[in-house]
This record gives sequence, structure tokens and C-alpha cells, in this order.
Amino acid sequence: MLYSICIGLILVASIILILAVLVQNPKSGMAANFGAANQVMGVRESANILERTTWWLSGIIVVLSLIATASMDADMNAGTSGLQKDADALIEKVGVTATEAMPQVEIPAAPAETPAETPAE
Repeated sequence: MLYSICIGLILVASIILILAVLVQNPKSGMAANFGAANQVMGVRESANILERTTWWLSGIIVVLSLIATASMDADMNAGTSGLQKDADALIEKVGVTATEAMPQVEIPAAPAETPAETPAE
């Protein structure tokens, strides 16, 4: 339950973070030339508020990600154990043992090395 709540909050914070970054005035680069609209509508204090909002939202996303990871169920943390259980169940259903399921192939012996020919003088 806590995991789902954290994921939902992360999504909301991510969308707000994207919007906050898009509204900010570009500091330099090619996009700075297109920032004339911010001079007409923008206020100096709004840049500070947007920058603080960006930092706070990124920190919130990190903290919520850690909480979500810690609150995962054991089955979610196990990684491939669920896949292994499914594979074992399928092999058992077919009635084949694990060694028969994977055919064994003999590796041929390496050919004997022949001495390199010496170039004619």
C-alpha cells in the first residue's frame, strides 16, 4: 500500500518538476536567445522560487524513491526468483527433469596444431 502511494506521489512530483524546469529562464546557450517573453512577463523573484522548487521537488523524488524501495514486498525484491518458480513449474508440468530440459552437447576436441610453414628463401 505504501509502495503504491509513493509511486503516485513520485509521478505527481515528476510532472510538477517538469513544468517548473520548463518555466525557468535559460541561463545560457542557444535557448537564452528565445527568453524575451520572460523579460515581459517575468519577475526576478520568480526565478529564485522556481529554482528552489526544482531543488525541493528533486529531493522529494529521491526520498520517495528510497521509501518506495524499502516498502516493496519480498516478492518484488526477489528479482528473478518469481521467474525461476514459473520455469520450474513449467518444467514440472511438462514432466521433464531439469537436466533433460537442456540438451547436453559434446564439445569437439581442438585440432592438433600444425607447425607453421617457413617461407622459401
